[in-house]
Amino acid sequence: MKCAPAVASLMMALSIGAARGKECAGIFFPEHAQVQGALLTLNGLGLRTASVFKVGVYVVALYLTKPSSDPHLILQSDTPSELVLQFIRGVSAHELRESWEEGFARNFPGYPPGLEAGLRQLNTWVTDVRPGQRMTFIRIPGTGMQVDINGTVKGVIAGDEFSKAFLSIWFGDFPQTPELKRGLLGGSCE
Repeated sequence: MKCAPAVASLMMALSIGAARGKECAGIFFPEHAQVQGALLTLNGLGLRTASVFKVGVYVVALYLTKPSSDPHLILQSDTPSELVLQFIRGVSAHELRESWEEGFARNFPGYPPGLEAGLRQLNTWVTDVRPGQRMTFIRIPGTGMQVDINGTVKGVIAGDEFSKAFLSIWFGDFPQTPELKRGLLGGSCE
């Protein structure tokens, strides 16, 4: 049978492609994600650390329709994107809320009421997280940001303004850490 070798080659190519991706701090992320009918590519990974001891908190992955190292282009894009946080250690809802509020304050001092309302909505959905759990934030241009916590869609925060501001916490002008920003923009995961 002549098509058997061709089928075997195709299956091998597909299995190799499926195994592609990147790893950071022992957490693997696939090379691609399907979001809103668009195929997204892993742009980069970053490790969020805390304290002077650099304790790992979570690994964050950024998926884009077209990889880019330019944060301004990413934030102004009119295509979907996905930010995935996979937690290495447990974090309280209070700690998450504080971190996001600090990120907004650094990147948008005196942030407008629309951002505040979106942040309030997000904060109502946030719960304590345990190691291994994920939070996924999908930016849907023209709609807003879909929030998924550990596999459960919580809802959509309306408006492009909020989704762009939220993403800037990780790779805006004043990110949580410079290493995290570098990793998400295609650098190494440190």
